[in-house]
Amino acid sequence: MTRAGQGGDRDVFEYALLRVVPRVERGECVNAGVLVYCRAKAYVGARTHLDEPRLLALDPAVDVAGVRAALAAVENVCAGGTAAGQAAGDDAGRRFRWLVAPRSTIVQPGPVHTGLTADPAAETERLLDLLVR
Repeated sequence: MTRAGQGGDRDVFEYALLRVVPRVERGECVNAGVLVYCRAKAYVGARTHLDEPRLLALDPAVDVAGVRAALAAVENVCAGGTAAGQAAGDDAGRRFRWLVAPRSTIVQPGPVHTGLTADPAAETERLLDLLVR
């Protein structure tokens, strides 16, 4: 039985949406991915999905290839290894914090939210389906 304030067999996780803001001055965005971090499992992961027609409806001149490259870079940083570049040596928490730091580029992180999960990788997929696709 789970008592108030406890997650039972679930761990706290944090997540943020990745938004594509093709024209920053207009403030319009398309959700294009989700970042998930679970300290207890030393997990950081990202899943992305770009709805190209929606993005082009906001800005027909947007650099779609550039946006795809930026989204792939986020997934690479989460995956670690040589694809993560300089971030490869950082722990999962440090990579997550770097990725959710505010920035004024076309691909931006949203606010960080929290929840409980038994499986952070499955949570990443669930959030992608719920909030992006």
